Amino acid sequence: MPTQRSITPFTPFIPSITKRRLLDQAARAGLGLLLVSAFSATAQAQGFDAVRLYGAKIAEDGATIGGGAIYAPRYMGAKDYHVQGFPLIDYRWANGFFAGTGNGLGYNFAKSGPATYGLRLTADFGRKESLDARLHGMGDVDIRPEAGAFFNYALAEGLEATHSLRYGSGQTKKGLVADFGISYTRPLAPRILLGVGVGASVVNAEHMQSYFGVSSQQSLSSGWAVYNPKAGLRDARINLLLSYALSERSGFSLGVSANQLGSEAKASPLTQKSRSLSAFGGFSYLL
Repeated sequence: MPTQRSITPFTPFIPSITKRRLLDQAARAGLGLLLVSAFSATAQAQGFDAVRLYGAKIAEDGATIGGGAIYAPRYMGAKDYHVQGFPLIDYRWANGFFAGTGNGLGYNFAKSGPATYGLRLTADFGRKESLDARLHGMGDVDIRPEAGAFFNYALAEGLEATHSLRYGSGQTKKGLVADFGISYTRPLAPRILLGVGVGASVVNAEHMQSYFGVSSQQSLSSGWAVYNPKAGLRDARINLLLSYALSERSGFSLGVSANQLGSEAKASPLTQKSRSLSAFGGFSYLL
C-alpha cells in the first residue's frame, strides 16, 4: 500500500467503522516506524535500509515519537548478543521534507500515487573495536554521513517494494550500500496488524572491507590473517512483526528478524556466526 497513510485526529464520536480504520492506521504507523528504527539504533551497518513515511496526511505535517529496545548480535557476524535501547522520533512536513531516527533527513518528491521517491542524508553508525574481543586490534569504524536516494512502490494493498541507495560509509568514506526489500502488512483484528518483510543489502568492496576485511596493518595488530573481500551480497533478512493499537494515536509493536550473511562476509575471520536472530519491541505515539 502507499506509504502516505493518513491519520485523522481522534474524536470521541467517530463511527465504529472509522475507529477501526484509525486503529489499523495507528498500528500500521507504529509497525513501519519500529521496523525502520529498530535497526537504525543497533550500531550495525543495517540501519536506514528503507524509507517509510507514516503518520500524517500528504498535505499536513505529522510526527511520531516513542522508543524501544533490541536484542541483537554485538556486530554483524558476532556470536554474542546485547540489549540496546533506541528512540523513535520522526517528523514529516507537508511540503515533502522529513527528518528522524528512522528515515534520516530527506525530501519526498511524490505527492500522490503508488510511488514514493526522493533524496536523503543518513548515517553509517560504524563499529567500535571494544564491542567484542574478536575485534581487538581492528580499530574503530567511525560514524560516517551517507548521501543517497530511495524509491518505494505499492504493488497492491498492503504490499510494497522498497529500494534505497546510500554512499559514504566505511573507513574510506566510499562505501556503497544498495538495499532491496518487500513488505506486506494486513490486519488480523481491529487493533492488531501483522507485518512480514524480506530484504537484502548489496555492497561495494570498500564497504565490505571496512566491516569484514582485514588489512595488512590490522593483521599485525589483531593477529588475524589478511582478508580482502569482494563486492557482493552483505546479508539477507526476513522480519516478522505484530503491532497493537492502544488508541487511534498510540500502539506498541514486537518483532523478530532472521539474518543470513553473504558468502564474502561469511568467510571473514571476524565472523563467528553467519546466521543470527534478533528480537525487538517498542512503543509509538502519533502527535
